[in-house]
Amino acid sequence: MSAVELSYAHEGRAAAPTIVLSSSLGTTRAMWEPQRAVLSGGHAVLSYDHRGHGGSPAPPGRYSLADLGGDVLAMLDRLEIARTSWCGISLGGMVGMWLAVNAPERIDRLILICTSAYAPPAARWSDRAAAVLAAGNTDVVADAVVERWFTPDYAARHPERVSWAREMLLATPAVGYAGCCAAIEQLDLRGALARISAPTLVIGAAGDAALPPEHGRVIAESIPGARFELVGAAHLASIEVPESVNRLLAGHLAVSAAGRSGGGDG
Repeated sequence: MSAVELSYAHEGRAAAPTIVLSSSLGTTRAMWEPQRAVLSGGHAVLSYDHRGHGGSPAPPGRYSLADLGGDVLAMLDRLEIARTSWCGISLGGMVGMWLAVNAPERIDRLILICTSAYAPPAARWSDRAAAVLAAGNTDVVADAVVERWFTPDYAARHPERVSWAREMLLATPAVGYAGCCAAIEQLDLRGALARISAPTLVIGAAGDAALPPEHGRVIAESIPGARFELVGAAHLASIEVPESVNRLLAGHLAVSAAGRSGGGDG
């Protein structure tokens, strides 16, 4: 499948190093609101919508990680960005790992949040894709999906944020959601993780029922020199505990900046 032209927002300091923010299945780049302001002080922040999500085209058919990664490479080429740091949550982390394996020269530093290199059973994703295609919308999976996105305590205290996130899911075209489900269904990067050379931070969430923190630990143990951190949240940790996530992001990126200025990062 050929690359599509992704919808994106490019903010922050134009001359600064770039960081790409890559979203989870069923969300748009709007989910990164708690991170953009923090990161834009020292970076050019590039957030985008996966194909089939938000303002990006939703071609029919099953997508692969190569399709999603190819879209990103085409976007970076159009913007003349040779190298970037990457922060991805869930599906966005999977795309980031694919890029770090298949286009290592493009990835400076890698941050992976609530994601996985292998997420069986495959039927979990094929059944979900079939359900939304049959219904013609994502309403049919919304209750179960959103319940896993946030802890019960957060949902009770912030119903407006939960509703906001749910609206992103409901606005996602069925064909795009199902296409991305196929990419996760086919996912298996376990044998390639040792080839990732970008300095990597993996963040897991203690209450993540969608992709429990064991998935992140496997990634961190497989990527040379990677570090694992655990936060108290459910799947959309960057929304639920932005302060904790932002502190970890800033620390990881600050080490990278020190390395570029000659300080080294070990």
